[in-house]
Amino acid sequence: MEYVAALSLVMRGKMEHKLRWYFKLYDVDGNGCIDRYELLNIIKAIRAINGNDNQDSTAEEFTNRVFDRIDVNGDGELSLEEFVEGARSDGDFMEVMMKSLDLRHIMAMIHSRRHSV
Repeated sequence: MEYVAALSLVMRGKMEHKLRWYFKLYDVDGNGCIDRYELLNIIKAIRAINGNDNQDSTAEEFTNRVFDRIDVNGDGELSLEEFVEGARSDGDFMEVMMKSLDLRHIMAMIHSRRHSV
């Protein structure tokens, strides 16, 4: 049931709800903040799934840029508020967040495999 609810949110939910859900997903250790290591691993996973084509920076450089731009208090962790506001104000970060759970390419792969069998 949780999976269906999450899928519904990702596909049709409001941006605020999506960003809050992404934050919970990316806060791997559940401490209420996303640190550089957690974000770096997410960025690497997103790039592995979506491909590394047309990347202007490494995952490490992108992670550092995100923290430079949206870690308002400079504590090396992103709070929920920093994450949500940062995604809203930083187009590059928002694009990556939206791509992280974009299921269109997965659906296309499933569709093509069904028709090839």
